[in-house]
Amino acid sequence: MKKIITVAIVDDEADLREHIAGYLAAAGNIRCVSAYASAEEALRHLPEDKPDVILMDINLGEMDGIECVRRLTVLMPTALVLMLTVFEDTDQIFRALTAGASGFLLKRQSPKKLLEAIEEVCAGGSPMSTPIARKVVQSFKAAPVRGDEATDLSERERAVLDGLAAGLAYKQIAAQLGISIHTVRNYIRRIYEKLHVCSRTEAVAKFLKK
Repeated sequence: MKKIITVAIVDDEADLREHIAGYLAAAGNIRCVSAYASAEEALRHLPEDKPDVILMDINLGEMDGIECVRRLTVLMPTALVLMLTVFEDTDQIFRALTAGASGFLLKRQSPKKLLEAIEEVCAGGSPMSTPIARKVVQSFKAAPVRGDEATDLSERERAVLDGLAAGLAYKQIAAQLGISIHTVRNYIRRIYEKLHVCSRTEAVAKFLKK
């Protein structure tokens, strides 16, 4: 049997919280343990809930999801947070990653993709919806790399980056390169590590920011 993954939802839209909770319940190995309508409420209760994964809306009320993530990283240093958004906003992507988010998904993502992302982040990955991954890679290509900060990527790593820039899904990149999806994910993690200074999220912000 697969390990049960516990998930908490933070979103100010009641209908969306209910829909997502329904998707999770149908998955079998994923269980929704709590759902909150505001960042303030989430900060009060999530440290006690201790979910494996937190699905966090960016555009909440008085406190937005990015600030909530920043505070959660202090309260819950090992928390895995997947940001949910309607818009492909480059600045928000990097702000969220710098705050400590582990992945970034569009709300229009299919239920199947959402469930896959939850399992992926638990396995050590950094899932991103394809349009968002493409924006990240395009920003990386556009950003100047200075002197000793330059990092040489291998030919295969560059091929993986090219696939992301072309908007390909992990499965398509794997098929194109004749490797497994697991190997693609390992290459992506290695790429982020090579672009890092101290942590993955700091490196993404530092090297990919326009």
